[in-house]
Amino acid sequence: MTRRNLALVILIPFTVLSLYAVYKVGYVGIFDYHRHSPAGWQVFADLVIACVLILVWLIPEAKKNGINPWPYVVITVFLGSFGPLLYLVVNGAKSTQPNTA
Repeated sequence: MTRRNLALVILIPFTVLSLYAVYKVGYVGIFDYHRHSPAGWQVFADLVIACVLILVWLIPEAKKNGINPWPYVVITVFLGSFGPLLYLVVNGAKSTQPNTA
């Protein structure tokens, strides 16, 4: 399975889940849920760290392939994993790295 196909397989159900969550509690409600306990803070901090680490890979990867990374950075800042997943779906086949998946 290619990186692009894997990202698409993840993106579709993740989008459905995210839309359901936003429908039930709203965009702010997703973040509000995590502010009530140290466990929630830890989960949120983990998400931020993971997204930053992914951006450390995504920005140079996109530039190396002649792709503007900033739309994906903005999407990642506001929508988390959607940014990297969309990058892989749209640009996964353009990667200069060998496909090991």
